[in-house]
Amino acid sequence: MILYEYPFNERIRTYLRLEHLLRRLAELVPREHPLDHHYAIQTIFEIMDVAARSDLKSEIMKDLDRHKQLLNSYRGNPAIAEEALDQFIAQMDRCFAALNGSAGKAGQALTENEWLMAIRSRISIPGGTCEFDLPAYHDWQHKPAAWRQEQLAGWSQELAGLAESVHLLLRLLRDSGSAHKVMATGGQFQQNLPQGRTFNLLRLRLDPAMNVVPEISGNRLMFSVRLLREGADHRMHQCAEHDVEMEITLCA
Repeated sequence: MILYEYPFNERIRTYLRLEHLLRRLAELVPREHPLDHHYAIQTIFEIMDVAARSDLKSEIMKDLDRHKQLLNSYRGNPAIAEEALDQFIAQMDRCFAALNGSAGKAGQALTENEWLMAIRSRISIPGGTCEFDLPAYHDWQHKPAAWRQEQLAGWSQELAGLAESVHLLLRLLRDSGSAHKVMATGGQFQQNLPQGRTFNLLRLRLDPAMNVVPEISGNRLMFSVRLLREGADHRMHQCAEHDVEMEITLCA
């Protein structure tokens, strides 16, 4: 099954973008080719750009505190494993302390590295990191892979508090929903959202054998899914001739 996720607000959209970039970084750093490490550095800069919002850190800390209070309210419930509850709360406390103890925005310390900032200023220019523009960077790419990996791991560590917090919050969000199957009749599905409850994330699973792609739109009141399939003209058209089963999860 192919999983698609659709955020209902800007905060979750930012979390998902950060998660996407952090996963890419985690994949690239252990590799050995200089080109992989070039894109690892570029990914670090992209994470810093997404995390540049001045209120992002405070939003994450508020989310952590809100979840902690909710989990603490479950204490004494016989259906809840106290040990697992304590582990979650300890992880939240660790994330909160890491963010609270960091100065400025995520990756702020990296902006003091002149060598990195020289690369950052040119990496968005097509071909801007050629050896004649950045000879020191060209030299770095010829260093042993283990040495480059060690440096990348050190720079990535500056983002560790942000990474752990985002992964934890998205895990809790995803675990809050229950999956159910629906039928998109004529390639179209629409559902009103229950009043009095705010949903943050839609998760949609599709069988890849159906060869369709979802076009999702939504807000706090409703969402709709339109299933598209490539036609003979190589354009995407609504799959109006078939009913398609989907698995949907709404996460609050």
